[in-house]
This record gives sequence, C-alpha cells and structure tokens, in this order.
Amino acid sequence: MKRKLQQCGASHLDILHTISKETFIATFEKDNDPIYFQEYMAFAFTKEKLRDQLQNKNSQFWLAYQEDALVGYFKLNRSEAQTDLKDENAMELQRIYLLEKYQGQKLGQWMLDSAITLVREESQVHYIWLGVWEKNSKAIHFYQKNGFQKFGEHTFFMGKEAQTDWLMRLNLK
Repeated sequence: MKRKLQQCGASHLDILHTISKETFIATFEKDNDPIYFQEYMAFAFTKEKLRDQLQNKNSQFWLAYQEDALVGYFKLNRSEAQTDLKDENAMELQRIYLLEKYQGQKLGQWMLDSAITLVREESQVHYIWLGVWEKNSKAIHFYQKNGFQKFGEHTFFMGKEAQTDWLMRLNLK
C-alpha cells in the first residue's frame, strides 16, 4: 500500500479542520464530561485557531495518506511553539491522530516513525517529546513500546476540568 505525507498549508485548512475534529471526538468524547468536552471543542478546533497555528513558522502539520485516502495527521512544534518546554534542543509532537477506521493497520506506527524521521533531520534536536493523557493507556503503551519514557506531568484543561498528561520523551542523540 502506498503511503505518503503532505505538509499542510493554508489551502488545507478545511481538511485539517475536519480531520482534527473527527479524530479528537472519536478519541476523547466518550471519556469526558459532555459539557466540558463541547467547551474545549469550541475553543481548540476553530478554523481561526488552526489557521493561526498553520501560519506559525515553528509549527508543522503533516497529513498522512494511504493510497489517496486521508488517514490521519500529526503536528510538530519547535522553539516557542512548544506547549511546555520551549527547549531549542527539542521538538514536540503535539498531536498524532489516526481516523478510527484505519486503526489496527500499523498506520500509527508509520506516522510516528515518519514524525521521528522528520525531527531527526533537525540537526540541533536532541529529543522529541509529547504529552499524553494519563488515562489513555493504549497510547501510553504505544509510546513506551517505541522508546518514549515519562519525564514529568502537566495539567491539561478539558473545559473547566483539570486532567493530568504525562510528558514523555524519546532521546535522539
């Protein structure tokens, strides 16, 4: 099966908006308070917010395709675009989402491997890090299997509800 990545630009805003909402809803809606979840969705996934992120020179969105079908996306942040660390020697994998119907086909592994390869191409980057909800045991296991180790925690707000994310990193050098 032919797989490819395409870096998002302004012309991909509608596609990014749709897949961002669809994957986030499928992943987290069932495990969160409906009111807080809707508050978060109304704040985090507006076209305006995504447009701003696309225009940030320190962020990159990558669309993932299998054959001609869009299957998922991921986002990489460097420098000041990182949500927590702002470490010039690191890059953050802020989002990596796969549409539900494509899960179980090793596409998540391919996307993670692709993200790591892109980060390795940045000569000054020593590690890649991410935040993952402590209750998302499937994702935590996936990252641990790929060499990521917990190095801290931070608070993530789903609406007004405080949740704990594990901060995990993979050393590259």
